Amino acid sequence: MRKKIRVVQFGVGPIGASIARLMREKASLEIAGAIDCDPAKAGRDLGEVAGAPDVPWGVPISARAPAALAGTIDVVMHSTTSSLPAVMDELLGCIGAGCCVVSTCEELSYPLRKHPELAAKLDAAAKEEGVALVGTGVNPGFVMDKLVLVLSAAAQRVDFAKAVRIVDASKRRLPLQKKIGAGMTPDEFRQQVAAGVIKHHGLPESVAMVADGLGFRIEDIAETIEPVIAAETVKTQFLEVAPGQVAGVHQVARGMAGGEEKIFMELQMYVGAKHPGDSVELRGEPNLSLTIPGGTHGDLATAAIAVNAIPAVLAAPAGLRTMRDLPVSFFPPGN
Repeated sequence: MRKKIRVVQFGVGPIGASIARLMREKASLEIAGAIDCDPAKAGRDLGEVAGAPDVPWGVPISARAPAALAGTIDVVMHSTTSSLPAVMDELLGCIGAGCCVVSTCEELSYPLRKHPELAAKLDAAAKEEGVALVGTGVNPGFVMDKLVLVLSAAAQRVDFAKAVRIVDASKRRLPLQKKIGAGMTPDEFRQQVAAGVIKHHGLPESVAMVADGLGFRIEDIAETIEPVIAAETVKTQFLEVAPGQVAGVHQVARGMAGGEEKIFMELQMYVGAKHPGDSVELRGEPNLSLTIPGGTHGDLATAAIAVNAIPAVLAAPAGLRTMRDLPVSFFPPGN
């Protein structure tokens, strides 16, 4: 009988809960522990907190990482926050325990440009322990970077890359609806953007990953963040947005080289989006385009991509890896 892969879920918010439920379906995975600093979750059964139907799982949530990482753990599924500086201690603790890490921290997806010193520190620590770690998710991690690079395999030459993602955030979790400013006034939105609170994290990371993958020598990545204003009342499961209030974000990132735009990425993420979808366009030889009508469901796909990355990160060379490096595919339930 093949030995099961022992995994720990670090962070049991909406995304962590979704990851845990999906891992429960994989025959080759054994959920050996869970970590969350929320006192309301500590000591409770992971299945109960994750909203699973088959509770209890017999996996208590620990408030302290060392307790959950004791013993032999193969992989930590890390889902706490978007900021790499904020999670460095968590990641280093997992690495120090001898665990590979799959994280949904957006800034970990491609930290080489924005956080080169932190990236080097993680890479060195992982190589010393003989483990690998990767940051991934639906975006960054797939739609606006990995998918672009996969499509480029059919090109002889690429001169320009474009990715556009339109998301109806009314179908997404409450923390995301808050993160994009849904329900704010335009003035409140702009104040929170200036404070670095309101934005979708990861767009510059996607530009950098695509640029390196296509061999573009990008000198500058420019980013703009503007509000999408609701024209009519929009109600979600969690909140209501009135006409004139902010429905979400319109975010654009451009990769420039020699004064020329080489990469264009546009994200429209707002409640009530009428025509959601994902599209990729490559100009070169030949021109290539790909469209996903209706788009890729962010929460479901993030959990799927993270769990599907487990075999790849276990097989990867030690160190900090990115989705550009990893060959990722579907992880069947029977595996």
